[in-house]
Amino acid sequence: MISSLRGRVLHLDVDHLIIEVGGVGFSVAVTPQVSREVHLGDEILLHTNLIVREDALSLFGFRRRDELTVFTQLLGVSGVGPKSALGVLAALSVAQIADAITAEDDAPFRRVSGIGPKTAKLIVVQLAGKLQSVEVPASRGATESSITAQVAAALVALGWNERTSVQVAADVVASATQAEQSSIPALLKSALAQLGPARMERTGV
Repeated sequence: MISSLRGRVLHLDVDHLIIEVGGVGFSVAVTPQVSREVHLGDEILLHTNLIVREDALSLFGFRRRDELTVFTQLLGVSGVGPKSALGVLAALSVAQIADAITAEDDAPFRRVSGIGPKTAKLIVVQLAGKLQSVEVPASRGATESSITAQVAAALVALGWNERTSVQVAADVVASATQAEQSSIPALLKSALAQLGPARMERTGV
């Protein structure tokens, strides 16, 4: 089992990285947030899950161990495969997933591409009580929600629709470090960069 990789980024794409470890390049499936955070030549540590099938060996990697834990738990849900589990973590932070399950709210999962209503309900039912070991400080979750709301409000004020603003703001805040979350202007600039450089130039941010 390959449980982690530390090496240099040789190639990056929206859904995977190639990491060189000891002269060997490993292709690792990641969320778009991870791809946005790294650059060619960076040294990176990823917590990984190796999926073994008859016709392929596939690695899935995460910056934080709690994300790997949630990914593993999602794989245990009926109808959720590796790509769907990765899609959930691309759309929702660990805190958002834990909050939705605690509240028995399957709506956030229904909004994830590839997750239908039945599977969304199964995620809530089958993961109930199973994420208690995942460290998600309540204060962090509350802080992320507040910061996300501020960034989303700024995007709406700049002319973006509310749905897009909330989704992009959540993505940016979830992928930011705690230090980065202290700067709303920096988060807003990242959100505008994700939405499109042309729009960012017009706003003058």
